[in-house]
Amino acid sequence: MRSYLEHLIVSPGCSWSRLNRRLEDEIPFEWHHHPEFELTLTLNSRGQRFVGDNVGRYDDGDLVLIGPNLPHTWASREKVRVGEPHTALVFWFSREWIEQLTTETAELRPIHRLIDRAASGLAFDRSIGLSLAADFEAIFSRAPAQSLFGLLDLLLRLSELEAQPLSATAPAQAEAGRERIDRVLQHLHQSYQEPLRMEDLAEIAALSVSGLHRLFRKHTQSNISDYLIGLRIGEACSRLSATRQPIQHIAAEVGYASLANFNRQFRRLRGMSPRAYRASFQR
Repeated sequence: MRSYLEHLIVSPGCSWSRLNRRLEDEIPFEWHHHPEFELTLTLNSRGQRFVGDNVGRYDDGDLVLIGPNLPHTWASREKVRVGEPHTALVFWFSREWIEQLTTETAELRPIHRLIDRAASGLAFDRSIGLSLAADFEAIFSRAPAQSLFGLLDLLLRLSELEAQPLSATAPAQAEAGRERIDRVLQHLHQSYQEPLRMEDLAEIAALSVSGLHRLFRKHTQSNISDYLIGLRIGEACSRLSATRQPIQHIAAEVGYASLANFNRQFRRLRGMSPRAYRASFQR
């Protein structure tokens, strides 16, 4: 499954973007990414949350911070309170903007440490999301300057709290070699279900195979094989939880010619068989 690039519009009079999204029927599956950080609080909704190669359930008060270019989506299953809409309160801001604020202002440096942790996504305890719901809501009724102070206050408070990392893989950050590794990552995300040769990936990066391995680990903190497995198993998780496709068909579609190898890799990453994983969602 390929994520689409979402182009965000900055809110009038602001240097960042926000959205108060209220949906009567459902939160649809829309697999996407964007270069901005995203802070999202989801209320009155239950379903599945997909962030990178992480697939999990979400509930009322789901609060996550997602790093730049990390594919993600939510897919609702039901409302908590039937007479009210599914609600997503969303804030987006660019890396350049938040880093300029936080590196030059000592009081805001905890936010810098928070966003450094968010490259692969962070999920906070839903009790925190519920306790902050009124503060999220209030930002939408404030003037631009006051809404900025509200956002920074939320980020500062979150910087002091524990959070669960989500995806095992994260997009490369802007560093030396970014263009080379971006070409490789783009190819992996578009062709992960196909047989891939290290020599071909090295040619895409215009590097030797050993040079590719070094650059890849520097940017992703992962080796190519594990990154590829994460993409394949992440896609398999989304299909197992959202479709009734036969497991053998899913294995082949995500790039495994051997069902036994697929089962082995799935169990290694998820701690259970594909059949047990699907059954957990059906319950």
